[in-house]
Amino acid sequence: MTSILSANELKQQLLAIGAERYHDKHPFHHLMRSGKLNREQIQAWALNRYCYQCHIPLKDAALLSRVDDIEIRREWRRRLVDHDGSDASDSGIERWLCLTDGLGLDRELVTSLRAVLPATRFAVEAYVRFVRERSLLEAVASSLTELFAPTIISERVAGMLRHYDFVDATALQYFDARLTQAPMDSEFALRYVLGNARTPEQQQAALSALRFKCDVLWTQLDALHYAYVDPGHIPPGCFRPEP
Repeated sequence: MTSILSANELKQQLLAIGAERYHDKHPFHHLMRSGKLNREQIQAWALNRYCYQCHIPLKDAALLSRVDDIEIRREWRRRLVDHDGSDASDSGIERWLCLTDGLGLDRELVTSLRAVLPATRFAVEAYVRFVRERSLLEAVASSLTELFAPTIISERVAGMLRHYDFVDATALQYFDARLTQAPMDSEFALRYVLGNARTPEQQQAALSALRFKCDVLWTQLDALHYAYVDPGHIPPGCFRPEP
């Protein structure tokens, strides 16, 4: 990229990345929404996804620690409250644990993270490290996968309620909140990126950051597919469905 893009051109390129790379295109997601997974495979997904969920506040705290502008801090702080809550009963993390509880997973096993796939752990930790170490623009741009979240959430919830009798609406309440939160979060982040990516180099960095985040999400489903859809590939120490 050698010339500056207009704000609309940059926005269209960001949206194109999601259209190509977001993990709603992944085979594991298609299996989930179409009812092709069994209870143990859904358990494995929920347990591993918790590793990502519980690291999101760490990522957001790392970003906040680098922001001088009080208005930006105030806006981004809402993300911490969404995930951690003002108390345990009001947190996104607790709502995710309601899902793992509903799937019959031992809560201590889930929260200990000891049964998480290595690729899940590496991808999640790489994301936190990216936000901590790269430019603030790149850190914010990496969150723009939330632009595409409502679609995958709607597909996931509808498919799970339709096809899996071991999942109910109460267990899926985490996603109800995200249908409201994700658009609010992504609107602010997009405004920030479009307003602060002022050079070709900065615009390329923002686009690359979004590609990286898509890779983080895609890698997690790759690991699940390899371990639990293709039999016999579960790494030592990781979650193993009961026979």
